[in-house]
Amino acid sequence: MCLRLLGQAPTDLGGGVIRITWLRETFDELPLSASPETTEQYARAYALSLMGGVLFSDRSGGSVHLPYLLLVEDWRRAGRFAWGAAVLSYLYREMGRSALQMTASSSLGGDFGGWAALLMIWTWERFPHTSPLHAVTGAQITQDAVPRGIRWLPAQTRQHGDQFYL
Repeated sequence: MCLRLLGQAPTDLGGGVIRITWLRETFDELPLSASPETTEQYARAYALSLMGGVLFSDRSGGSVHLPYLLLVEDWRRAGRFAWGAAVLSYLYREMGRSALQMTASSSLGGDFGGWAALLMIWTWERFPHTSPLHAVTGAQITQDAVPRGIRWLPAQTRQHGDQFYL
């Protein structure tokens, strides 16, 4: 599957996972004279590292499950998936696993995989009184032009590209 969809395979492919460092090192920079097939392989490798490192990250944080590669085999089909719902569902499942692990071991905190920043942003948007900016300044966030991920940073540090947001 790796040879067919990525054009190469890692030598240490074990347990049905690919190391994200291997993906990043192997597919670091797309050659200028890349064919359309090579371009797709690099795009798949990037999507796979994004899935394993951010969207569907596990507690190891360094590998991605090989079956995720099948999700980007056909780009037209992949574009019809509900990626946001899948990421939130995965995060919810990981939080449940963490809570069960915490209860079973009677520890104070369990690790969980998933994109915790997404949970924070979702919470702050739905419950603005819990957001840091609201708690510090008392201001409601109404600027739709500000990217969601930086709306709760102090105004003097909010920068996106060459633009500063107040």
